[in-house]
Amino acid sequence: MEFPVELTIGSFKLPLHLIFETLAFIIGYRVYAYLRDPNRDMISGFQRINIIIGAALGALIGSRLLGALEQPYKWLDSDHFWMYLYTNKTIVGGLIGGWIGVELFKKVFNIKQSSGDLFTLPLIIAIFIGRIGCFSMGIYEETYGVKSSLPWAMDLGDGILRHPVSLYEMLFLTVLGIVIYRLQQYKRFESGLLFKLFMINYMIYRFLQDFIKPVFTYEWIPLSSIQIACLLVLVYYSKTILSLITRPQELFHDQN
Repeated sequence: MEFPVELTIGSFKLPLHLIFETLAFIIGYRVYAYLRDPNRDMISGFQRINIIIGAALGALIGSRLLGALEQPYKWLDSDHFWMYLYTNKTIVGGLIGGWIGVELFKKVFNIKQSSGDLFTLPLIIAIFIGRIGCFSMGIYEETYGVKSSLPWAMDLGDGILRHPVSLYEMLFLTVLGIVIYRLQQYKRFESGLLFKLFMINYMIYRFLQDFIKPVFTYEWIPLSSIQIACLLVLVYYSKTILSLITRPQELFHDQN
C-alpha cells in the first residue's frame, strides 16, 4: 500500500483524505437528523440550529488553535502566522472548541436543556470516517505513531514500521459507539450523561495515545498540548468521573 492514497480519475488525482473528511461531515449530520425525533426533542428546531452554529464556529477555532499549539515554536517562528494557524487542526481541539461554542450559544439564546446526547453517536461515526482519511495519508499527516516492533506495525510511507494509531482509534471508537448505543437502547439516565461519557472516554484515550506518537512536549511538563487539553477536560468532568466509578448503578437504570 502506497501513501498517501489517492483516487485517480484520468489525469486527476484526488486525495482519499479529502473524500472521507467530506463524508464525515455529511454522514455525521445525516445520522443526527435521523436520530432526532422532533416530537420528543425538548429543544426546538430553531434552537438546535443555533446550537449547531455554535458548535461549528467553536470547532473551527478550537481545532486550529490547538492544532497550531501542537508545535508552538514552529507556529511562532512561521513567516505565515495565520496560514499556519489555519492549516493545522486536531479533532481534540474541535471537540473542546465545539463544546465551548455550544455552551456560549446556549447562554445567548437562553437554552437550559442539555443538548449533547443527540450529537454523541453522530460524532463517533463522523470521527471514525474521518480517521479512515487520516490513515490514508500515512506519515504525510501527523496521525501516525512512533516506531514499533509489534506484529501489526505498519510502514506508513517512510520505510519504518510504526503504530497505526488511526486504526487503533477506529477500533476504540467502534467499541465506544457500541457501548453508548446499547446504553441508549436499554438504560435510563439523566440528560447530558451520554455526551459526558463520550468526552471522558475520548479524552482519556487521546491522552494515552499521544505517548505513542512523535509529539512535541514542553520542558516544564513532559506532555503534549493535546494531552494538557485532555487533562483539563478530565478535571472539569472530575465529579462525573467519580460518580461513574463509585455509583454507576445510580446513574444508569434499566428501562421498564
